[in-house]
Amino acid sequence: MDSGSGPYNPRTVEEVFRDFKGRRAGMIKALTTDVEEFYQQCDPEKEKLCLYGFPSEQWEVNLAAEEVPPELPEPALGINFARDGMQEKDWLSLVAVHSDAWLLAVAFYFGARFGFDKNERRRLFGMINELPTIFEVVTGTAKKQLKEKSSATNHSSNKSKPNSKVRGSESLPKYHQVAWPEMVGPT
Repeated sequence: MDSGSGPYNPRTVEEVFRDFKGRRAGMIKALTTDVEEFYQQCDPEKEKLCLYGFPSEQWEVNLAAEEVPPELPEPALGINFARDGMQEKDWLSLVAVHSDAWLLAVAFYFGARFGFDKNERRRLFGMINELPTIFEVVTGTAKKQLKEKSSATNHSSNKSKPNSKVRGSESLPKYHQVAWPEMVGPT
């Protein structure tokens, strides 16, 4: 799958981060603003579909690239199959998690392809990590974390609170474990 406008190869940390942000914005749009259109395009009766985000902040539901190996890592295959077997918010959350993994794979693919050294990879990861994940945006935990962070900043002016840290897993919403149908092996 191409970037939506022909070959595109970001070569610097800043260019890769800009690519990441554009793809991320497109996928967030699909899973939030354009959710009805996205839902309709993910018909379980169709072939194994993927959600693609493009550097232009656009998104597309389409089949995986036929070339092997593809030019870029591929997103989760078959997102449409689980759609009707789950509650919509859980399905969107699952697609969001897989979208986050794909975005990281694409960003670090570019980093490997153009020989980013340890410091460049660390800087890229730091820039990416400053943004909320798609999962956090879709589930609303990004807003909740922002409120908690600003609230904690306001309340901790001169007081230190021992044991005020919450383990990461305790602050995330609990979701049922879901199996992706048809995700094992080629068909």
